[in-house]
Amino acid sequence: MKGSTHRRCYCRDAHTGKPLGKKCPKLSSRKHGSYSIRQELPPREDGTRRSFSRAGYDSLKAAQADLDHVRALLGLTDSNDPEGMELIAAMLEEVGDQKSPLPDIEETRRRLKSGQDLIGRLTVSEWLDRWLHGKRIRKSGLNRYETDIRVHLKPRIGHHRLDRLRVSHLSKMFTAIADANAEILEQNAQRRAAIEELATVPWKGTDNRARRKVMKTAIDAMPPFRRVTGPATRLRIKATLRAALNDAISQQILTFNPAAHVELDPVRKPKALVWTDARVAKWEQTGEKPSPVMVWTPEQTGAFLDFVAEDRLYAMWHLIAFRGLRRGEACGQPWSETNLDDHSLTVSAQLVQDGWEVETSEPKTDSGFRVVVLDDDTVDVLKRHREQQDADREEWGSAWVDTGMIFTQEDGSWLHPGKVTDLFERLVAASGLPPIRLHDLRHGAATFMLAAGIDVKIVSDTLGHSDTRITRDIYQSVLPQVGKNAAEATAKLVPLQRKAEAEEARKAAKKTAAKATAEARAKRKGKRKKPKK
Repeated sequence: MKGSTHRRCYCRDAHTGKPLGKKCPKLSSRKHGSYSIRQELPPREDGTRRSFSRAGYDSLKAAQADLDHVRALLGLTDSNDPEGMELIAAMLEEVGDQKSPLPDIEETRRRLKSGQDLIGRLTVSEWLDRWLHGKRIRKSGLNRYETDIRVHLKPRIGHHRLDRLRVSHLSKMFTAIADANAEILEQNAQRRAAIEELATVPWKGTDNRARRKVMKTAIDAMPPFRRVTGPATRLRIKATLRAALNDAISQQILTFNPAAHVELDPVRKPKALVWTDARVAKWEQTGEKPSPVMVWTPEQTGAFLDFVAEDRLYAMWHLIAFRGLRRGEACGQPWSETNLDDHSLTVSAQLVQDGWEVETSEPKTDSGFRVVVLDDDTVDVLKRHREQQDADREEWGSAWVDTGMIFTQEDGSWLHPGKVTDLFERLVAASGLPPIRLHDLRHGAATFMLAAGIDVKIVSDTLGHSDTRITRDIYQSVLPQVGKNAAEATAKLVPLQRKAEAEEARKAAKKTAAKATAEARAKRKGKRKKPKK
């Protein structure tokens, strides 16, 4: 295909105003005018001609270099690959029209070989949409990805070209999120203060009513209460972007993942604390929980189970408290996977929330598929629950919804996990016990098993953890008496001379005190004796 370089100037005739072109007398100087290139491209599908043209080169050498560059790009394919030739031609035509830099030859070769777009104009937003559309995971997981992308990633970095995304862009994004958090907290505080001030204004009186109206109008104009983007959410946003960019690398669209190198503040998960007497007393005075994760003592757990003994879902509370099932696992446990004769159940499904909708799903991880061994008391509780469910089935007759689940609504239909949580919180409040979350019953089950001396591997398998370190780090809230016994047993292993001396001194002091008490008692007795006449 033909290609050439040529030199021209833009001088015009002083009288007619027409370009002089080749008649310009200054063209004899090499420094006058500029060089241009033109390369013919493969014709379009309809047979029309097209070409690549570019002007403004200062020297013939620069013009010839770009012309050679264009020809090298055209040489990446041959006549046996009409599709490849069309892609290269369309790319050069677009680059020429938009006056963009010529693409790198080796990069274009790689993209052509891997079937990617030859011009790296794919934005982060476009890639995230394409990536999310291709994900084949459960709906709740897709919704979390979609939220991260829609709320945070696309508004803040979606306009960047994917192949030009840098760590600095992500650092600025998370800094902007932190700044937005500060603004949200300030706006929430202002709205809260205005509402509290409104509550102090009396309802009666013309002036008070007018004042209240003005204050309500001002409050309505304020931004609504909003939640901040916490450390855990920021880590989740980073994880979503990192996963999307890793897939771009696997498809050879990218060679570097900036999300893997951006630094965020570490998230410290709250440690579970036990409701000791001192903590309960402080809670009763202030209403504040010492930690978001609180665990009942065995006595408190027993008191709660006694309080809800007549509740229709008592068997569920009992099962979670002793065997540590998750909420969704308990709600989605079928009778078909429960063998009371063999004292075991197999966790193979769960009910999860998608917004407020409920759907059945497999456990999230392989370790979630597990066999849970049941104690005799739990088996008896489940047998009584089955008898009651059979009676309910007969009472409902044809209106009974046969879901096959152990725990259901009154008509046999699925339990809603969110409503189960609400019910549990109401029962805890009515019991007068210090507050815990439903998931904290699971913490308690782990704690009781560990306190009973059960091997951590068995506890981990029962809970469905993939690693025993998770069990140790999250669920091992040592009960006070267990910790005291461990401390005493440890102290007794080390012989110390001062301990023996202290023990002897204690015995001597006790003996002296006993002797003094006996003498004093004898003296008082002597004084009480009457003198002989």
